[in-house]
Amino acid sequence: MGPTACGKTALSLNLAKRLNAEIVSVDSALVYRGMDVGTAKPSTQERCEVPHHLIDICEPWEAYSAARFCDDAMTAIEQIHQRGAHALLAGGTMLYFKALEEGLAELPEANQQLRSSMLEEAASLGWPAMHAQLAQVDAIAAARIHPNDPQRIQRAMEVYRLTGVPMSQLQAQTTSRLSVSPVKFALIPEDRAWLHRRIEQRFDMMIDDGFMQEMQQLRAHSKITAQLPAMRSVGYRQAWDYLDGLTAIDDVRAVNTAAENTFENAWTDKAIAATRQLAKRQMTWLRSMKGVTSVACDKLSVEEQARKILALVAAAD
Repeated sequence: MGPTACGKTALSLNLAKRLNAEIVSVDSALVYRGMDVGTAKPSTQERCEVPHHLIDICEPWEAYSAARFCDDAMTAIEQIHQRGAHALLAGGTMLYFKALEEGLAELPEANQQLRSSMLEEAASLGWPAMHAQLAQVDAIAAARIHPNDPQRIQRAMEVYRLTGVPMSQLQAQTTSRLSVSPVKFALIPEDRAWLHRRIEQRFDMMIDDGFMQEMQQLRAHSKITAQLPAMRSVGYRQAWDYLDGLTAIDDVRAVNTAAENTFENAWTDKAIAATRQLAKRQMTWLRSMKGVTSVACDKLSVEEQARKILALVAAAD
């Protein structure tokens, strides 16, 4: 596990080759086809070197959930074990890790009428105010959810209003899907500035590798809209807004080249800032998870990281 841009892909490839393992992706964006550059998806060559699972398994307009992930992951793990290999789970969607290890609560299905009502309420009061309401009825859920995360605020409030029970209380009544306890490691940089530099460098590489061309292809599809969860992923959301802005500029033809360059720099700055916030949330998740061994990814080389993990895995066996 680890925050975005911390080096999970390189380390997982190294470990998989030495552990006779196949990699199970734990990433809510890698499941989508056509979203390759902006998600830093493992390359075709990397996926040929080591078998990968749960990558490119659905379309960007399809819904994908933690529950579906658990089902897909368990199927992949069982098939890997049948081949006599180990399953190496790698990714940064901590909710998926938690759901697989601790189980999922029996929560009510979405209620569209209630959701529409809450959207109207949020439009009037604002999502921070909705978050404050959530804190009054479910302090545990509110502590985990950012005030500017409307989807999760809405879901937590929806569950409470439908059941009268805090979602966090329902989530505590769960059972693990795993037959054995996993050995857990997290790449955690000691120097936050190191991770920030990595995020900026990776974003620059994405732009060079054709991220905007990928976005234009996604936007051109009739089924893909800005409101889809896939398009609200970090980077994609900011790129979509930027391209919307360019369309407006083209329509009025009232912006000079210098202003266009300023506009472009503004969206990349927003995307990088959003990625930093994502990394911060991921590390907050990791600090709350039990039994996780931290690996200083900014201090140790990939080989040193692998040796540390292999020694601890051998001791656990």
